[in-house]
Amino acid sequence: MSGVMTATRAFTDRLLSWLRGKGRILIVVHDNPDPDCFASALALYHLFIVKLNRESVIAFSGMIGRSENLAMARLLEIPLTPLEIIDPTEFNVICMLDTQPGTGNNSLPAGLTADLVIDHHPMRDASKECRWVDIRDNYGATASILYEYLEAQEVGLGTKLATALFYAIKSETQDLGRESEEHDRKAYLSLFPMTNKKLLYEITHPKLPAEYFVSLKTAIENARIYGPVLISRLESIVFPEIVAELADLLLNLEGVDTILCSGVYNEDLILSMRTARTDINSGEMMKRVVSSRGVAGGHGMMGGGRIDKVRMDDGTEDKVEELFLHELGVEMVGARQLSGRGVDNGKSGAV
Repeated sequence: MSGVMTATRAFTDRLLSWLRGKGRILIVVHDNPDPDCFASALALYHLFIVKLNRESVIAFSGMIGRSENLAMARLLEIPLTPLEIIDPTEFNVICMLDTQPGTGNNSLPAGLTADLVIDHHPMRDASKECRWVDIRDNYGATASILYEYLEAQEVGLGTKLATALFYAIKSETQDLGRESEEHDRKAYLSLFPMTNKKLLYEITHPKLPAEYFVSLKTAIENARIYGPVLISRLESIVFPEIVAELADLLLNLEGVDTILCSGVYNEDLILSMRTARTDINSGEMMKRVVSSRGVAGGHGMMGGGRIDKVRMDDGTEDKVEELFLHELGVEMVGARQLSGRGVDNGKSGAV
C-alpha cells in the first residue's frame, strides 16, 4: 500500500470510529451542484452504508440546470434533498464536500459548524476549525479523494457509483487535460472498466433546452476579444451553471487562452473564468477582481464568483471587466467581435 493510501486508510479508520454512534449524518455540497459534488457525496453515502450500516442525507441548495448534471442525477439515482426542506440542526454530524465553510458557495446556515470537510480547493481559514479536514488542493477532483477512501477501506463499487466517480473526474479535469494529477489519472483509469457505457453516453449527450441556445447566441453576439482574452456577457440567464458551461465552450476558440463570462441570475451577477494558462491562479485572481463586493474562489485554471444584488445597467460588469483585464495586463482597447469587426467601446489607453 502506497504512502498516500496508508495515510488515507489511517484517516478513514479514525473518522469511521468517531462516527459510530454519533446519530444522523448530513452531507452538504455546494450550491448549484456539479458532477464532482454528486459523485463525491454518493461515494461518502455508500461508505457510510457499508462501514456504519447507516444512511445519510445528501443536501444541496440552488438548482441543477445543466443538462448533463440533470441526466447524471436522474440516471445514476443520486438521492438528493433540497437543503431548504430539512432542518440541519436536527443532524448530529455535518459533512461538507467540494466546498468549505466561508466560501459563500454553500447554504449551510450561519452558526453551524461542519464536522468533516473534504475538498480539492485551497484551504480556507474557517476549515481549520473543523474536527475532520481532508483538503488536497493538488487533486483535480474531490471525487478522486473519495475514490481513494473506498479503495483504502476495501469497499466495492457498484456500476452506477463507478460511473458517477468516473464522470465527475472526466468532467472536472476535462478528460485529464485540465489540472489532473497522478491520483486523478489512477482513479480515472481504474474506474473506466467498471462504468456503464450506455449510461455514460446518455449523460454526456443529453438533449439541451432552448434556453441553452438562447444564451449561446447572446454569448457569441456579446463576445469581445482583447488579444488572447475573451469577455462575454450572457445578460439575463435562467440557470447559473450556464455561465461556466459557456466559458468552457468559448475557451475552444482559436487564438484565445483566457475567458470571462458573466450573467445575471435573480439579481446576482454570476462570473466564470477559464484559462489555458498555467502561470496564473484563476481562483486567487477572481478573489481580487470581486474583492469585497461578493464571493469568489477556484483554483488553477478555473475560477468563479458572485456579486449579489446587481442590475445589468448599474456598471458592475464594466468595473469587473476592467479589473479583470488589468489583472492580466491587457489593454482595454481594440476589442474585436467574433466576426472580426472592431468594437468601439469608448475606452482608450492601457488598463
